[in-house]
Amino acid sequence: MTFRTNLQYLRSRRNMTQEQLAMLLGVSRQAISKWESEKAYPEMDKLLAICDLFGCTLDDLVLGDVSRPGTVAGGGADGAGAAGGGDGAGAGVAGGSDSASGDDAVAETQGGTDRRAAGDGTEAAEKSVASRGSRTMARPEASAPAAGGISDASPVPTTLPKDLTGYDDHRRRFALLLASGVAAIIAGVAVANLFDSEHSMLGASPLNDFLTFACICMGVVVGLALLIPAVASHTAFKRRHPYVEDFYTEDDYGRESRLLAVGVVAGVAAILVGIAVAVYAGDVMGVDAGWPNMIMLLLDAAAVFGFVYCGIRRSMLNIAGYNRDVETERRKRDGTLPFSARLSGAVSGIIMLVATIVGLGLLFFGVDDFWIPWPVGGLLCAVAGIVISLLKDRLDR
Repeated sequence: MTFRTNLQYLRSRRNMTQEQLAMLLGVSRQAISKWESEKAYPEMDKLLAICDLFGCTLDDLVLGDVSRPGTVAGGGADGAGAAGGGDGAGAGVAGGSDSASGDDAVAETQGGTDRRAAGDGTEAAEKSVASRGSRTMARPEASAPAAGGISDASPVPTTLPKDLTGYDDHRRRFALLLASGVAAIIAGVAVANLFDSEHSMLGASPLNDFLTFACICMGVVVGLALLIPAVASHTAFKRRHPYVEDFYTEDDYGRESRLLAVGVVAGVAAILVGIAVAVYAGDVMGVDAGWPNMIMLLLDAAAVFGFVYCGIRRSMLNIAGYNRDVETERRKRDGTLPFSARLSGAVSGIIMLVATIVGLGLLFFGVDDFWIPWPVGGLLCAVAGIVISLLKDRLDR
């Protein structure tokens, strides 16, 4: 087999299109097409990336047959084929006669080591294989040749996909920054309760209002300092990697699901403890503001951190959803997004904008329940999304 047929075989085993492979390797789809039509040849770093992606050796990819590991042109212990024939990967011929399998076939003689390849790229790859050696990968041994000299090797098992884009590290970092940013804002509001005008730790002081405002501002600044880089890095990652191959296993899903369960249970427990502290302070100690509210909100911040962090980590395991979102954004930039999707985004944006304005207004006027507009806005967005999805076919006509 030639490099072209090897690459096509590897793609077909993964049900991968040329465009998807191009995205994983950081090249254009036209480059993959040229490789497979033998109009161009990849650089060495791309060859090594292909080996890493599909779990094959460099000499099998360039010189041999990836469907039969260890079968290199020129014959060998694994058997490249019978005399005068073979499977198209090339075979040694007694007496020094050449055998070829196409423009990129490799010729060998029994008495020497003369190899010829069509194109400078193939020759360079051969030299690199000789100098570097095989990139060893764990794989089953090929079965011994059957009677008659014909190899009875079984097809190569499909190797597990690998994280070539750094998606997993990005997922963890994005979840940590986003959860920390939201928790920081709530924590700032919590600390501001220490300077409540009626139960301030400073007593009756003209600094109470200023310190309350300063704590809230500090929490917002710290929160934005975490949220903005998180969103920016996620946007940049999606532009650099518009397609990611799903490499997560069932064990990964199970582990993240257990972590999410722990985060939810711990968060609910923290919220209940915070409520208990506030109720006890109000009913038994007669303190219905100040430090009890601070403790309750700090525990709420910890709970929200757990919800957001564990939830994002679990949800971002859905790489199919990631690829779908990236494709949706691309269609949005190209102006080909369906009307229902544009309407849903616009309605949700307006709802949350109004919720934010109302919430900040209530906070400015000192209303304790200033946070209520945000969850209400979230529920309204969900309702709007359901209604629009039910009318999707009619709206997209």
